[in-house]
Amino acid sequence: MPASLVFSRPYQSPLNEVIDILMKVTDKKFETNVQWGVSLTTEHLSYLADNIFKRPVIIYNYPKEAKPFFVRVNDDMRTVAAFDLVAPKVGVIVSGGENEERLDVIMSRIEESGLPREKYEWYLDLRRHGTVKNSGFTLRFDLLILFITGLTDVRDVIPFHRSHGKIMN
Repeated sequence: MPASLVFSRPYQSPLNEVIDILMKVTDKKFETNVQWGVSLTTEHLSYLADNIFKRPVIIYNYPKEAKPFFVRVNDDMRTVAAFDLVAPKVGVIVSGGENEERLDVIMSRIEESGLPREKYEWYLDLRRHGTVKNSGFTLRFDLLILFITGLTDVRDVIPFHRSHGKIMN
């Protein structure tokens, strides 16, 4: 993989623009139809990074129906503050989001999601007694190394190889 691709600035796009782009694709038939409110599949994300942008893509502002209740709702009340960094030939390397700190919004999201409120009282107590704005992310380190090195198989970047059925290997 050329160094210019690895260190090039990723393309940034809100999800609604990405959905519009994917809906206009005619040369590929996706297994899952693209529509607002439905999570993008690995197939959609790979097609964006590999065929359309041909570089890393940051997708943000996911619909609130596609993310958990604790992700912060944006001012438009349709999207949440979440993102994915998708790299060509690798997939999603980083996923993240801002956590909701407003108690009333969390309670309404639990109700909208059809979750039993009593099971989440512990979480509501954490917010009820004060909190700070905070965020979190997941970095798939093995995929990051795969992307940087240009290798083609993730098994080549795992430091401790495993063999099926051999506990001492």
